[in-house]
Amino acid sequence: MLFKKQGFPEEGELVLCTVTSVQFHSVFVDLDEYGKGGLIHISEVSPGRIRNIRDFVKEGKKVVCKILRINKEKGYIDLSLRRVNESEKRRKIDEIKKEQNAEKIVEIAAGKIGLKTEQLYNEILEKIKNYGFLHEFFEEASKDESVLEKSGIDKKHLKIIDDTIKQRIKPTEVEITGKLKIMIFAPNGIDIIKESLKKAEHAAKGRISISYLGSGTYRFMVKASDYKEAEKIISDAVESAVNNVTKNAGTAEFARESS
Repeated sequence: MLFKKQGFPEEGELVLCTVTSVQFHSVFVDLDEYGKGGLIHISEVSPGRIRNIRDFVKEGKKVVCKILRINKEKGYIDLSLRRVNESEKRRKIDEIKKEQNAEKIVEIAAGKIGLKTEQLYNEILEKIKNYGFLHEFFEEASKDESVLEKSGIDKKHLKIIDDTIKQRIKPTEVEITGKLKIMIFAPNGIDIIKESLKKAEHAAKGRISISYLGSGTYRFMVKASDYKEAEKIISDAVESAVNNVTKNAGTAEFARESS
């Protein structure tokens, strides 16, 4: 991490730490994001009895910990290693990688603009206080250029920052699928099904792929930049198709497929 957060972390917060010293009953660490020191008692290193603490941690090792207690007056920070599950660990490491990439964007842009990295970093941070992380701001800006324009960052720097963001952050894409089973016994049932599927495509504004699986079952597949958007698209498509089928005395059931 190039830059340090101000103040203290919150209790329960996940933090990336570097082990600095391993003692018989405790482990001393540096909180990489805050530039402060903390302590992990042996009881918080791993569940169960520990015979040799060095089987779990060594000097220089990077570990993801959870903040247990903070004494701001004395500057004490107690942490836990054992209370961090694998999912939380992966999420924190991913967050750190994204933040490091965001800092790299600032470094590259600052070089092109002719500013010191820290100078541009502070300028941007001053304007985006509503964001929890720098990478969150850059990711939103990568999808919508107006985010940068409305941020209040010096207009002379926007073009270079925008170009650098586009080089370093590629749009993500998520995919969700489900199966729609249609039963209709009307003489013109095939025409009704075709009409229903066209209505689904129209409701999704063409952003859906529909394929026939057999036995009156159709797969709906939607790709979008995030799950919220994808869910909205597929929900609108399904609702439109089902309404048309039921209006014509048929039945339709939709089931999501696990990703």
